[in-house]
Amino acid sequence: MKTAITGSSGLIGTALAASLADGGHEVSRIVRRDTQSSNEIRWNPLSGEIDRSALEGFDAIVNLAGESVAQKWTPEAKELIEKSRVDGTRFLCETVANLSSQPKVLIAASAIGYYGDRGDEWLTEDSVAGDSFLGGVCKAWEDATEPARQVGIRVINLRIGIVLAEHGGMLSRMLKPFRLGFGGKMGSGKQYFSWISLTDLVAAICHLLQAENVSGPVNAVAPNPEISAEFAKTLGKVLGRPAVVPTPESVIRKFFGEMGEALMLSSCRAKPEQLVASGFQFEHPTLESALRAELDVEPAE
Repeated sequence: MKTAITGSSGLIGTALAASLADGGHEVSRIVRRDTQSSNEIRWNPLSGEIDRSALEGFDAIVNLAGESVAQKWTPEAKELIEKSRVDGTRFLCETVANLSSQPKVLIAASAIGYYGDRGDEWLTEDSVAGDSFLGGVCKAWEDATEPARQVGIRVINLRIGIVLAEHGGMLSRMLKPFRLGFGGKMGSGKQYFSWISLTDLVAAICHLLQAENVSGPVNAVAPNPEISAEFAKTLGKVLGRPAVVPTPESVIRKFFGEMGEALMLSSCRAKPEQLVASGFQFEHPTLESALRAELDVEPAE
Protein backbone atom coordinates (compact mmCIF):
# COMPACT_ATOMS: atom_id res chain seq x y z
CA MET A 1 0.00 0.00 0.00
CA LYS A 2 1.23 3.47 -0.94
CA THR A 3 0.43 5.87 1.91
CA ALA A 4 1.00 9.58 2.51
CA ILE A 5 0.98 10.99 6.05
CA THR A 6 0.60 14.55 7.34
CA GLY A 7 1.84 15.21 10.87
CA SER A 8 4.44 12.52 10.25
CA SER A 9 6.98 14.05 12.66
CA GLY A 10 4.60 13.88 15.63
CA LEU A 11 4.24 11.12 18.19
CA ILE A 12 1.64 9.12 16.25
CA GLY A 13 2.91 9.93 12.76
CA THR A 14 6.47 8.86 13.53
CA ALA A 15 5.34 5.52 14.94
CA LEU A 16 2.85 4.94 12.10
CA ALA A 17 5.35 5.70 9.34
CA ALA A 18 7.85 3.29 10.89
CA SER A 19 5.24 0.54 11.29
CA LEU A 20 4.03 0.84 7.69
CA ALA A 21 7.58 0.88 6.34
CA ASP A 22 8.48 -2.18 8.44
CA GLY A 23 5.45 -3.92 6.93
CA GLY A 24 6.78 -3.36 3.42
CA HIS A 25 4.50 -0.44 2.51
CA GLU A 26 5.63 2.64 0.62
CA VAL A 27 5.36 5.73 2.85
CA SER A 28 5.61 9.41 1.92
CA ARG A 29 5.59 12.26 4.42
CA ILE A 30 3.66 15.47 3.74
CA VAL A 31 5.80 18.14 5.40
CA ARG A 32 5.73 21.91 5.92
CA ARG A 33 9.50 22.41 5.62
CA ASP A 34 11.48 22.16 2.39
CA THR A 35 11.60 18.57 1.19
CA GLN A 36 14.81 16.64 1.80
CA SER A 37 14.11 13.39 -0.04
CA SER A 38 11.99 11.91 -2.80
CA ASN A 39 9.49 10.48 -0.31
CA GLU A 40 8.52 13.91 1.02
CA ILE A 41 5.78 16.20 -0.30
CA ARG A 42 5.75 19.85 0.68
CA TRP A 43 2.61 21.68 1.79
CA ASN A 44 1.58 24.74 3.74
CA PRO A 45 -2.04 24.21 4.79
CA LEU A 46 -2.49 27.73 6.17
CA SER A 47 -1.42 29.42 2.94
CA GLY A 48 -3.04 26.82 0.66
CA GLU A 49 0.14 25.49 -0.93
CA ILE A 50 0.74 21.86 -1.87
CA ASP A 51 2.49 19.85 -4.57
CA ARG A 52 -0.69 18.46 -6.13
CA SER A 53 0.97 16.32 -8.76
CA ALA A 54 3.01 14.53 -6.09
CA LEU A 55 -0.24 13.43 -4.37
CA GLU A 56 -1.47 11.51 -7.41
CA GLY A 57 -1.67 7.74 -7.17
CA PHE A 58 -1.65 7.10 -3.43
CA ASP A 59 -3.77 4.25 -2.04
CA ALA A 60 -4.27 5.99 1.30
CA ILE A 61 -3.75 9.30 3.07
CA VAL A 62 -3.57 9.70 6.85
CA ASN A 63 -4.07 13.24 8.13
CA LEU A 64 -2.59 13.76 11.62
CA ALA A 65 -1.62 17.44 11.35
CA GLY A 66 -2.72 20.05 13.87
CA GLU A 67 -1.46 22.58 16.40
CA SER A 68 -0.90 21.06 19.86
CA VAL A 69 -3.75 21.59 22.34
CA ALA A 70 -1.34 21.16 25.28
CA GLN A 71 -0.62 24.85 25.72
CA LYS A 72 -2.23 27.87 27.37
CA TRP A 73 -5.47 28.60 25.51
CA THR A 74 -5.07 32.26 24.70
CA PRO A 75 -7.46 33.62 22.06
CA GLU A 76 -4.61 33.41 19.54
CA ALA A 77 -3.77 29.81 20.48
CA LYS A 78 -7.41 28.73 20.23
CA GLU A 79 -7.69 30.30 16.79
CA LEU A 80 -4.58 28.43 15.61
CA ILE A 81 -5.74 25.14 17.16
CA GLU A 82 -9.00 25.39 15.21
CA LYS A 83 -7.58 26.83 12.00
CA SER A 84 -4.75 24.30 11.72
CA ARG A 85 -7.20 21.42 12.02
CA VAL A 86 -10.29 22.62 10.20
CA ASP A 87 -8.77 24.70 7.42
CA GLY A 88 -5.85 22.31 6.94
CA THR A 89 -8.12 19.26 6.70
CA ARG A 90 -10.55 20.99 4.34
CA PHE A 91 -7.70 22.12 2.09
CA LEU A 92 -6.22 18.61 1.98
CA CYS A 93 -9.59 16.99 1.28
CA GLU A 94 -10.49 19.49 -1.45
CA THR A 95 -7.11 18.83 -3.05
CA VAL A 96 -7.50 15.06 -2.87
CA ALA A 97 -11.05 15.25 -4.23
CA ASN A 98 -9.76 16.92 -7.39
CA LEU A 99 -6.94 14.48 -8.13
CA SER A 100 -7.04 12.36 -11.27
CA SER A 101 -5.98 9.30 -9.28
CA GLN A 102 -7.64 9.51 -5.88
CA PRO A 103 -6.83 7.44 -2.78
CA LYS A 104 -9.25 4.70 -1.79
CA VAL A 105 -9.22 5.71 1.87
CA LEU A 106 -8.51 8.82 3.92
CA ILE A 107 -8.09 8.55 7.68
CA ALA A 108 -8.39 11.95 9.38
CA ALA A 109 -7.54 12.52 13.03
CA SER A 110 -10.19 13.80 15.38
CA ALA A 111 -10.35 13.40 19.17
CA ILE A 112 -12.60 12.24 21.99
CA GLY A 113 -12.76 15.93 22.88
CA TYR A 114 -15.67 15.74 20.42
CA TYR A 115 -17.90 14.54 23.27
CA GLY A 116 -17.03 17.18 25.88
CA ASP A 117 -17.47 16.59 29.63
CA ARG A 118 -20.02 13.74 29.94
CA GLY A 119 -19.58 12.23 33.41
CA ASP A 120 -20.03 8.45 33.53
CA GLU A 121 -22.17 8.24 30.36
CA TRP A 122 -20.96 5.57 27.95
CA LEU A 123 -20.14 7.24 24.64
CA THR A 124 -20.23 5.56 21.23
CA GLU A 125 -19.66 6.93 17.77
CA ASP A 126 -23.39 7.76 17.62
CA SER A 127 -23.25 10.06 20.67
CA VAL A 128 -23.75 13.77 20.00
CA ALA A 129 -20.97 16.35 20.14
CA GLY A 130 -20.38 18.33 23.31
CA ASP A 131 -20.86 22.09 23.52
CA SER A 132 -17.26 22.79 24.64
CA PHE A 133 -14.52 24.52 22.66
CA LEU A 134 -12.95 21.17 21.78
CA GLY A 135 -16.34 19.69 20.94
CA GLY A 136 -16.92 22.46 18.40
CA VAL A 137 -13.42 22.15 16.97
CA CYS A 138 -13.71 18.37 16.57
CA LYS A 139 -17.12 18.59 14.90
CA ALA A 140 -15.86 21.19 12.42
CA TRP A 141 -12.67 19.14 11.94
CA GLU A 142 -14.71 16.08 10.97
CA ASP A 143 -17.07 18.10 8.76
CA ALA A 144 -14.02 19.39 6.87
CA THR A 145 -13.49 15.91 5.39
CA GLU A 146 -16.76 16.15 3.45
CA PRO A 147 -15.13 17.08 0.08
CA ALA A 148 -13.31 13.71 0.06
CA ARG A 149 -16.40 11.82 1.14
CA GLN A 150 -18.51 13.46 -1.58
CA VAL A 151 -16.34 11.99 -4.37
CA GLY A 152 -16.58 8.45 -2.98
CA ILE A 153 -13.38 8.21 -0.96
CA ARG A 154 -13.80 6.06 2.15
CA VAL A 155 -13.29 8.53 4.99
CA ILE A 156 -12.65 7.60 8.63
CA ASN A 157 -12.75 10.24 11.37
CA LEU A 158 -10.51 8.81 14.07
CA ARG A 159 -11.58 10.07 17.51
CA ILE A 160 -8.33 9.51 19.36
CA GLY A 161 -8.23 9.15 23.15
CA ILE A 162 -5.33 9.82 25.55
CA VAL A 163 -2.35 8.19 23.87
CA LEU A 164 -0.08 6.32 26.28
CA ALA A 165 3.58 6.64 25.29
CA GLU A 166 6.77 7.15 27.27
CA HIS A 167 8.16 9.93 25.13
CA GLY A 168 5.15 12.05 24.24
CA GLY A 169 1.64 13.05 25.25
CA MET A 170 0.09 13.31 28.70
CA LEU A 171 1.76 10.21 30.16
CA SER A 172 5.27 11.50 29.46
CA ARG A 173 4.49 14.68 31.41
CA MET A 174 3.18 12.65 34.36
CA LEU A 175 6.20 10.38 34.71
CA LYS A 176 8.62 12.70 36.53
CA PRO A 177 6.34 13.62 39.46
CA PHE A 178 5.16 10.01 39.78
CA ARG A 179 8.73 8.68 39.77
CA LEU A 180 9.58 11.21 42.48
CA GLY A 181 6.64 10.01 44.58
CA PHE A 182 4.50 13.11 44.04
CA GLY A 183 1.87 11.60 41.75
CA GLY A 184 -1.81 11.17 42.41
CA LYS A 185 -5.32 11.73 41.13
CA MET A 186 -6.30 14.91 39.33
CA GLY A 187 -9.17 16.89 40.80
CA SER A 188 -11.94 14.71 42.25
CA GLY A 189 -10.44 11.59 40.68
CA LYS A 190 -13.89 10.56 39.45
CA GLN A 191 -13.53 11.79 35.86
CA TYR A 192 -13.02 9.10 33.22
CA PHE A 193 -9.90 8.98 31.04
CA SER A 194 -10.41 7.16 27.74
CA TRP A 195 -6.93 6.02 26.75
CA ILE A 196 -5.15 3.85 24.18
CA SER A 197 -1.59 2.59 24.00
CA LEU A 198 0.50 4.02 21.17
CA THR A 199 1.10 0.43 20.02
CA ASP A 200 -2.63 -0.27 19.71
CA LEU A 201 -3.35 3.09 18.09
CA VAL A 202 -0.83 2.47 15.32
CA ALA A 203 -2.14 -1.08 14.87
CA ALA A 204 -5.71 0.27 14.71
CA ILE A 205 -4.81 2.75 11.97
CA CYS A 206 -3.10 0.00 9.95
CA HIS A 207 -6.17 -2.20 10.46
CA LEU A 208 -8.58 0.53 9.37
CA LEU A 209 -6.60 1.23 6.21
CA GLN A 210 -7.51 -2.30 5.11
CA ALA A 211 -11.01 -2.60 6.67
CA GLU A 212 -13.07 -1.70 3.60
CA ASN A 213 -16.42 -1.94 5.43
CA VAL A 214 -15.54 0.80 7.97
CA SER A 215 -16.15 4.51 7.42
CA GLY A 216 -17.23 7.56 9.42
CA PRO A 217 -16.33 8.17 13.08
CA VAL A 218 -14.29 5.57 14.94
CA ASN A 219 -13.41 5.84 18.64
CA ALA A 220 -9.69 5.07 18.92
CA VAL A 221 -9.74 4.11 22.60
CA ALA A 222 -9.14 0.94 24.60
CA PRO A 223 -12.24 -0.90 25.84
CA ASN A 224 -11.56 -0.17 29.52
CA PRO A 225 -11.51 3.57 30.38
CA GLU A 226 -10.47 4.38 33.95
CA ILE A 227 -11.28 7.17 36.37
CA SER A 228 -8.42 9.51 37.26
CA ALA A 229 -7.97 8.00 40.73
CA GLU A 230 -7.60 4.48 39.33
CA PHE A 231 -5.33 5.73 36.54
CA ALA A 232 -3.00 7.27 39.15
CA LYS A 233 -3.11 4.17 41.34
CA THR A 234 -2.23 1.90 38.42
CA LEU A 235 0.59 4.14 37.18
CA GLY A 236 2.04 4.24 40.70
CA LYS A 237 1.84 0.43 40.90
CA VAL A 238 3.63 -0.01 37.57
CA LEU A 239 6.38 2.43 38.59
CA GLY A 240 6.64 1.01 42.08
CA ARG A 241 5.93 4.42 43.62
CA PRO A 242 3.18 5.81 45.86
CA ALA A 243 0.40 7.76 44.15
CA VAL A 244 -1.19 9.62 47.03
CA VAL A 245 -0.48 13.29 46.28
CA PRO A 246 -3.57 14.70 44.53
CA THR A 247 -3.61 17.77 42.32
CA PRO A 248 -6.62 19.86 43.41
CA GLU A 249 -9.00 21.27 40.82
CA SER A 250 -8.15 24.79 41.99
CA VAL A 251 -4.46 24.25 41.20
CA ILE A 252 -5.22 22.87 37.75
CA ARG A 253 -7.52 25.79 36.96
CA LYS A 254 -4.98 28.33 38.25
CA PHE A 255 -1.98 27.03 36.32
CA PHE A 256 -3.60 25.54 33.21
CA GLY A 257 -6.84 27.48 32.83
CA GLU A 258 -9.39 26.36 30.27
CA MET A 259 -6.97 23.85 28.76
CA GLY A 260 -6.49 22.12 32.10
CA GLU A 261 -10.22 21.96 32.70
CA ALA A 262 -10.82 20.42 29.26
CA LEU A 263 -7.93 17.93 29.24
CA MET A 264 -7.47 17.05 32.93
CA LEU A 265 -10.82 17.54 34.64
CA SER A 266 -13.38 16.65 31.95
CA SER A 267 -14.81 13.13 31.95
CA CYS A 268 -15.09 11.03 28.79
CA ARG A 269 -16.07 7.36 29.00
CA ALA A 270 -15.81 6.32 25.36
CA LYS A 271 -16.32 2.85 23.92
CA PRO A 272 -14.46 1.51 20.79
CA GLU A 273 -17.67 0.13 19.30
CA GLN A 274 -16.71 0.41 15.61
CA LEU A 275 -13.17 -0.89 16.12
CA VAL A 276 -14.39 -3.97 17.95
CA ALA A 277 -17.16 -4.58 15.39
CA SER A 278 -14.57 -4.46 12.60
CA GLY A 279 -12.61 -7.32 14.17
CA PHE A 280 -9.73 -5.34 15.67
CA GLN A 281 -7.95 -7.12 18.53
CA PHE A 282 -6.36 -4.97 21.25
CA GLU A 283 -2.91 -6.03 22.36
CA HIS A 284 -3.29 -3.94 25.52
CA PRO A 285 -6.97 -3.84 26.58
CA THR A 286 -6.24 -3.02 30.23
CA LEU A 287 -4.47 0.02 31.63
CA GLU A 288 -1.83 -1.92 33.55
CA SER A 289 -0.83 -4.01 30.53
CA ALA A 290 -0.65 -0.87 28.37
CA LEU A 291 1.49 1.05 30.88
CA ARG A 292 3.86 -1.88 31.40
CA ALA A 293 4.30 -2.31 27.66
CA GLU A 294 4.79 1.36 26.81
CA LEU A 295 7.12 1.96 29.78
CA ASP A 296 8.89 -1.40 29.34
CA VAL A 297 8.21 -2.50 32.91
CA GLU A 298 7.92 -6.24 33.59
CA PRO A 299 5.07 -7.53 35.79
CA ALA A 300 5.97 -7.93 39.45
CA GLU A 301 6.90 -11.43 40.61
